[in-house]
Amino acid sequence: MNDDILKRVQANPKFIELVHKKTSLGWKLTLIMLVIYYGFILMLAFAPKVLGTPISAGATTTVGIPVGIFIILSAFLLTGFYVRKANNEFDALNRQIVKEAKQ
Repeated sequence: MNDDILKRVQANPKFIELVHKKTSLGWKLTLIMLVIYYGFILMLAFAPKVLGTPISAGATTTVGIPVGIFIILSAFLLTGFYVRKANNEFDALNRQIVKEAKQ
């Protein structure tokens, strides 16, 4: 890629918008995942009996099992959300930027 095209892409307001949206979404999703994960770790550290409590009287499954499943599923869901957003919004912006840069 030559410098002229690179400068046009970097100066394009849509490129600036794309970078801002991707960065913003990435940080938001990262923060959500960190809150979920470190919330779990803090609960393990300061209230382990909560996670060790059986779900119902006489049950062998504890509260920690569904909480652990929630943590794993939340990672998949947040990744899926990002992919959907990237495929629907970010890719469209990217195509527009490339099209404008080639003109």
